[in-house]
Amino acid sequence: MGLFMREIAKSANFAGTEVDFDLSTPLGGVLKRGFDITGALCALILFSPLLLLLAALVKFSDGGSVFYGHARIGRGGRRFRCLKFRTMRQDADAVLQAYLSENPEAQAEWEATRKLKNDPRVTPVGAVLRKLSLDELPQFLNILAGEMSIVGPRPVVQEELERYGSAAVFYLKSRPGLTGLWQVSGRNDVSYATRVAFDRYYVENWSLAQDIRIIAKTVPAVCLSRGSY
Repeated sequence: MGLFMREIAKSANFAGTEVDFDLSTPLGGVLKRGFDITGALCALILFSPLLLLLAALVKFSDGGSVFYGHARIGRGGRRFRCLKFRTMRQDADAVLQAYLSENPEAQAEWEATRKLKNDPRVTPVGAVLRKLSLDELPQFLNILAGEMSIVGPRPVVQEELERYGSAAVFYLKSRPGLTGLWQVSGRNDVSYATRVAFDRYYVENWSLAQDIRIIAKTVPAVCLSRGSY
């Protein structure tokens, strides 16, 4: 095990710790925010033809809405609508409940990770967008709005944040990220406790150089579709 993973392993043992953080000041301050605004503007301009194409594919696949905004917890506990291209059926909630009630193994998987490897709600177009992480491109708008960062912890719902325990303070210190340590380190192939440890390690060791390294690692991680579903 390398030095980095040893540090992650130590960070996973956060039960009972006390951390003194000023949550009024976002992680990285003006430097990180300036990097986010510049990067998001450049990405929206560069990817604008792709964004239009994807929006058309989602719209014409089943006639439903193009975007989906899910309530997530942001910096300091503030809620925001995390934008994505819609990848699920319009009746996704009903489909999920019916599927979980009929499949105990899926119910256990959902309770453990809040995700399903074989999710009946996902549309054919949505499956491709998820595999390539293209469904998350609208989050550049969340970044411009100051609700997210290019790099940071993955946005979570309130129920998930409660699973962070005392380590929740690390999540709340930073704006949630479009990409992050979790995304470039296996995503759904790692345990939830390890995901929490990644978030803590990232906040404790933040630097702009680290953000740039994570962005560089995101490209091959997306191309190889490691742990994405």
